[in-house]
Amino acid sequence: MYSALVFLVAAVAVVPLCKKLGLGEVLGYLLAGVAIGPAALGLVSDPEQVLGFSQIGIVFLLFIIGLELKLSRLKLMRQAVFVFGGLQLLTAGLAIALIAWLLGLSPTAALIVGFGLGLSSTPLVLQLLGEGGELQSRQGRYAFSILLFQDMATIPVLALIPFLGAGANLDGDSSAMIKDIVLGVGAFVILILCGRYLLRPLFHQIARVQSREMFLAVALMVVLGAALLMEKAGLSMALGAFVAGVLLADSEYRPAIEADIQPFKGLLLGLFFMAVGMTAQIGLLLEEPLRILLLVLGLFVVKFLMLLLATRLFRRPWPVALRLGVLMGHGGEFGFVLFSAALAAGLLEAPLVNTLILIVSLSIALAPLINALALRSGLLAPKKKPSREYDQPQRVENQVLIIGFSRFGQVVGRVLQNLQIPFTVLDSDPERVDFVRRYGHQVYFGDASRLDLLEAAGAERAYLLVLAVSDVDVSMRVARLIRRRFPRAKLLARARDRYHAQQLMRLGVSIVIRELLLSSLEMSRRVLMELGVKDEVAEHTIETFYQHDERTLAQQMETTRETQQLAQSHEQANRELQELFQADEESLTPGTLEASSTLDKSSHHP
Repeated sequence: MYSALVFLVAAVAVVPLCKKLGLGEVLGYLLAGVAIGPAALGLVSDPEQVLGFSQIGIVFLLFIIGLELKLSRLKLMRQAVFVFGGLQLLTAGLAIALIAWLLGLSPTAALIVGFGLGLSSTPLVLQLLGEGGELQSRQGRYAFSILLFQDMATIPVLALIPFLGAGANLDGDSSAMIKDIVLGVGAFVILILCGRYLLRPLFHQIARVQSREMFLAVALMVVLGAALLMEKAGLSMALGAFVAGVLLADSEYRPAIEADIQPFKGLLLGLFFMAVGMTAQIGLLLEEPLRILLLVLGLFVVKFLMLLLATRLFRRPWPVALRLGVLMGHGGEFGFVLFSAALAAGLLEAPLVNTLILIVSLSIALAPLINALALRSGLLAPKKKPSREYDQPQRVENQVLIIGFSRFGQVVGRVLQNLQIPFTVLDSDPERVDFVRRYGHQVYFGDASRLDLLEAAGAERAYLLVLAVSDVDVSMRVARLIRRRFPRAKLLARARDRYHAQQLMRLGVSIVIRELLLSSLEMSRRVLMELGVKDEVAEHTIETFYQHDERTLAQQMETTRETQQLAQSHEQANRELQELFQADEESLTPGTLEASSTLDKSSHHP
């Protein structure tokens, strides 16, 4: 309890300050860890134990990355991810490995060091891009492609390290290594089969219970179970979590799972960075400051040059190459995991690992400062093209997000399907989700009144949001959330009645369709035609009534503002109905006289 309080106090005190200074969350966690670690205040007695526990944050991070790794997305980005990302890691890794070998490391150790230092920090780069508004820019897309390849490449390397360590310690006897390989392959096959045939039915059954706590419990069980299975087989826990995420990437439950896991991932990843700060050998920096700083500077220079080379080999312009070189010249958090695993496997020695972790930590700490200086210089600031109509991106995926897919939303979806307009569905009924999914549509299970689920389902990227939820309370919660967090989104909403419509209109929802109005008007038109009213007169009468009703709705919205938050009682509904009939009598009598004069006198209608 004491240690948990120390971690929370340190994070709350340091991380917001670093963010305010533009240094980023990662540096804040590292500095907080240094402050409470043995090098400073010494408030935590066993930082190594904390570091071991905090690696669960890396497990959750790999699970989230696996969830995002949909095959369709990889297919679209395959050239940027595999070719460009491979070029970056190959050039940087080999260059650093060559330098490490020349400095006296063995070939195996040099390759591990080269690969580990060739990685960059995914959360740090994405944060820097987000702060500069560059996530959707060309350099932002290429940076994301490189980071995605690095994350994927880390998985097999982490899986191989135990085998390399076992092979180095066998002294010619390969039977134990063969046993480990068989055990690892068997665990991998079991995980794939369980994920393929058990995960989706399991989440479906839990979703039917309608308990968010149980859904979260199952998600945590899947992540930790897959991680422990791989660890028992001698492989990396991160590998198990990553595979479990990939198996659920195309599931309709992906947004709900991702939204539930995200807070745990963030907190535990922050704890991991704090643990790294606590275990960083600050004394080593004080003993050999010049050597350590030269190594950090050398890392930035080598990775910068190799990124320039990789970008030019990929035939991309110099401005993109320079920007990526500045963004990704530091080390990455997976380097900590990789070096720790290599130390446990006996492939790297403890003094070398301490130096490497210190180098990566300092490079992450300096990266925001270097990026800020580069941008302020004006040489690397991204050039913004003038906005032109034909430069606007065409939204192909998630063009329409339908929230709620009961009878109302289903009609909208069917019409869109007939015109082959892509749409995504977010609904809280697991049976309905499974049914719609059979027809090949993007459909996800989840509560749309949660911001994290809306974001995960693509609300920010959608061209149109159709709010078709039948429950008034849920509809209003979702509408308020969308208006607050996505103020520029085009929102069309279904209203259950006049009061619901007025509430939505007060939120600024410009297009509100009352679910029974149009069908009732169509029935009224048919009634008039059966009574012998001419078609054009019936159409005119219905249109006149509709326009009058819309004006009355707007007027009532102004006069009932004081009771906006009150639920309508039966008496209020009756009074409103009397007012409507009175308004109709005053406004529509001349029009109805014209309609009545056109009745066929010879007809036998009553």
